[in-house]
Amino acid sequence: MTTPSAPAADGSPQNEPPALKKALTTPLLYFFILGDVLGAGVYVLVGQVAADSGGAVWVPLLLALLLSLLTAASYAELATKYPRAGGASHYATLAYGPFTGFLAGFCMLAAGIVSVAALARGFAGDYLTTFVSLPVVLVAAIFLCALALLNARGISESSRANVAATVIEVGGLLLIVGLGVWLFLRGDGDPGRLVHLGTADRGAAAGVLGGTVLAYYSFVGFETSVNVAEETRDPRRSYPRALFGALVTAGAVYVLVGIVASAAVPTETLARSSGPLLEVVKEAGGAPPKLFSAIALVAVANGALLTGIMSSRLAYGMARDGLLPRFLTRVLPGRRTPWASIGATTALSFLLALTGDVATLASTLVLLLLVVFFIVNTAVLVQRRERRAPPHFRAYTAVPVLGAVSCVVLATQVEAEVWARGLIVIAVGVALGAGAAVHRRRASP
Repeated sequence: MTTPSAPAADGSPQNEPPALKKALTTPLLYFFILGDVLGAGVYVLVGQVAADSGGAVWVPLLLALLLSLLTAASYAELATKYPRAGGASHYATLAYGPFTGFLAGFCMLAAGIVSVAALARGFAGDYLTTFVSLPVVLVAAIFLCALALLNARGISESSRANVAATVIEVGGLLLIVGLGVWLFLRGDGDPGRLVHLGTADRGAAAGVLGGTVLAYYSFVGFETSVNVAEETRDPRRSYPRALFGALVTAGAVYVLVGIVASAAVPTETLARSSGPLLEVVKEAGGAPPKLFSAIALVAVANGALLTGIMSSRLAYGMARDGLLPRFLTRVLPGRRTPWASIGATTALSFLLALTGDVATLASTLVLLLLVVFFIVNTAVLVQRRERRAPPHFRAYTAVPVLGAVSCVVLATQVEAEVWARGLIVIAVGVALGAGAAVHRRRASP
């Protein structure tokens, strides 16, 4: 007979890493998800979508919201069934085994680390130079260290900072909506653009699908929240409410911004602009550029903070499942935050930020996430074979099926060049996963 391990100080077995602290309430989780979805992308998204879809920017935005809700329902079912850090990696491991779990986690981890690196460089870019000009390396180092310290201090502190930042982000976007409405009421703008689908280069259907791929990326971010389900006080009750509430809120804001921007600014101007919301401000009569630069910096910092939290919790969860080195499960004794995972993911983000090669991998993020989402949607169906599951949220069977199909459809709209880059990252994950599998077989008795 095996003698059970004596419990540790926090009540967990000695052979298990300490559990993370449960500190997130439903409102904090709602703002966590909302802040991550309403990230820096919205400030450049509208112009990119308009370049593909034409003046009816709201159509791909609305379609992307509906598609994201399909996969979100699968996440809600799995997160309430298995409220543990690790997210997609943990779900894939349970459904398909450690190899697929490693691949899903690796894709998410790669996407998260690259995203934080890109945001660090973005923080040091044009928005910051509106106020002060500093070397990119110095700004990136200070920026990432500050985020890591806030992350390590605790999920409560990070979430409160996110609430404040999210209020600022939403306030800035609502200001844009208000300026656009004022512009329209005074007789300017052209509401007729709102029904123009397609461009000179792309027909209506191709334009909507192409725009939906870009718009879909603006809604991702909700998947990061499953990595803090273990730190949520009542995940089975709180998580579905916070998840769907935040996505619907973000979708409403995005659609309003898309309608206002398209009606207020000519489609060609939106498509050419790297700051389409500033074009709305100019058309409406202007506002201090520093105001929107400050809002954009808050959005970038908040997005990096939340993605950094996701990356560190994902690394912690994968290490606990034996998919990454055990060292990454170490937590701070008092605050019970995964300091080793925070340090490792921050260091990798800083290295990527230094190389300047972020753009090569950043263009593959959508593809990597579609791979992960396909695995999650199918994992829901596989895990329903488990008979002794605790009470949890359950989606209609058609929902994860449609979610998986939507991932395939969107992947067909990804350009061949992006596929080539994404396959390299996936191949690295496959190789590392195979190596880990061989190591486990040799180590097993």
